[in-house]
Amino acid sequence: MQTDVVETKSDAAPESERLRRIRDVIEEIRPNLRRDGGDCELISVEGNKINVKLTGACVFCKLASATLEGIQAKMVETLGEFVRVVPVPMGLRSGH
Repeated sequence: MQTDVVETKSDAAPESERLRRIRDVIEEIRPNLRRDGGDCELISVEGNKINVKLTGACVFCKLASATLEGIQAKMVETLGEFVRVVPVPMGLRSGH
């Protein structure tokens, strides 16, 4: 499922590359989540805050916080900067 993610940050040119890297990390971990009946969707990027929505089995999983920490660690490693991965409440989508 592809969503239109809007990234807000001051210098726009390198941001398209940054957004691509963020999307790549999400796509890399999705097969593992799907194998367990869950999924993760990128909702928005606001500076160093990356908003994601966990779906399926991930919603009620006791290990969801560990999953988010793992996604955040991979984002930090890939981007070379500190970012926070934040789960958004159910029902929220990009642009809301």
